[in-house]
Amino acid sequence: MSPFMAELIGTMLLILLGNGVVANVVLRNTKGNDSGWIVITAGWAMAVFVGVLVSQDYSGAHLNPAVTLGLAAAGSFPLVEVVPYILAQAAGAAIGQTLVWLSYHRHFDATDDRDAKLATFCTAPAIRNPFSNLTTEIIGTFVLVFTAMSMAAPSIEIEGIESARVGLGAIGALPVGLLVFGIGLSLGGPTGYAINPARDLVPRIMHMILPIRDKRDSDWGYSWVPVIGPILGGFLAASVYLAV
Repeated sequence: MSPFMAELIGTMLLILLGNGVVANVVLRNTKGNDSGWIVITAGWAMAVFVGVLVSQDYSGAHLNPAVTLGLAAAGSFPLVEVVPYILAQAAGAAIGQTLVWLSYHRHFDATDDRDAKLATFCTAPAIRNPFSNLTTEIIGTFVLVFTAMSMAAPSIEIEGIESARVGLGAIGALPVGLLVFGIGLSLGGPTGYAINPARDLVPRIMHMILPIRDKRDSDWGYSWVPVIGPILGGFLAASVYLAV
């Protein structure tokens, strides 16, 4: 599998399962209706785990333009591959969000709350203040990217053997899922922790495009926050990582 296809498939699964759990919780007449924030944060953590699991051996499992840009700024990723990676992530997000809509189509029709419908596509602040919301997204993405850069690969030393390769296999994707779980629990309250431009902007575009019954506007006045915030957070994480 090419790294670009891996990014597409990984991001598709990330959005399908991540926004899928939001749909299960907030849309009417689902089995998981009104099951709460813990279900959403746990579902997103598992979505990250699955997305990383299927793509880590082929693309490094960025699944996030903020991660790609942060790694490039730190000199850990070739600049020539930045745009293709981001395009693959955007395509995957569009497909994943469309699959969420198809899976919950009848529940979208049954739901009267227009804000709840929008929430299954993109984030919105609990208290709308652009500066505060932007700051929250910068901090959350900083934690994501800096911690991801700091994760050490497993190693082993055996006397008499100069080198040995050891890995965690599928379990190696778990730390990133736990990281996002922690960010959601601790920092997700103010903005819904987008921490990923592809996760927010592309599904927001799909909300505008898809024929959703009785939908509201796509809240474009807020849309720049979950794009600029994560990008700034990624660059800040790269700068601090290089400094320390």
